[in-house]
Amino acid sequence: MNNGRPMIEVRGLTKVYNMGNVDVPALRGLDLDVERGEFLSIVGPSGSGKSTLFHIIGGLTPPSSGRVRLDDRELSQMSESDRTRLRKRTVAFIFQKFNLLPNLTARDNIAVARYLAGLDQKPDPQFEEILKLLGIAQRLDHKPSALSGGEQQRVAIARAIVNRPAILLADEPTGNLDTENSTAVLEIIRDLNERLGQTILMITHNPEAAAYGHRTVHMRDGKIVGE
Repeated sequence: MNNGRPMIEVRGLTKVYNMGNVDVPALRGLDLDVERGEFLSIVGPSGSGKSTLFHIIGGLTPPSSGRVRLDDRELSQMSESDRTRLRKRTVAFIFQKFNLLPNLTARDNIAVARYLAGLDQKPDPQFEEILKLLGIAQRLDHKPSALSGGEQQRVAIARAIVNRPAILLADEPTGNLDTENSTAVLEIIRDLNERLGQTILMITHNPEAAAYGHRTVHMRDGKIVGE
């Protein structure tokens, strides 16, 4: 971390969904700073706005009002092509559901991310070390159906970080895993944060998982209510 501007700066963020004749507020004037290289855990009950916050930071959905600045760039001032490039190069997601393409091997699932970002298909040598850290270096020629849940999530992590994104958004990354695999994945995410210096935001319902971060913030009713 440094003393410069935060990697992520959120001010007065609101999001209202229209459900027929009813407006449903998901975010209510949320403010949040995340420092460069910070591993931040976000906890809160279902419906507190955590996933909506992630989707806005990741450029997947626009806010109703407020602003988001990522790496000193105002999200609202980006063109659609800029936001697409942001999702390919700067921000990556890890989801509870692994979202792997079933007909492709683990290797090809990872390669797709580089192809979509317009990068060459050969990752840098450091990435080979990361594959060993993830414990999947010997499983790359298997399709998802031949991998355990823990292995599939590790492939999803590899796919997310292969382009060296500055920001990693992990939405309940251990939600479909047993305790042993959950611990392994959380330790991997923490190790990646230390090795690569990525800024990581992780949504979780589990206080033990949240403790892997440098800091934990609590959300309720679309707002940050404490740390």
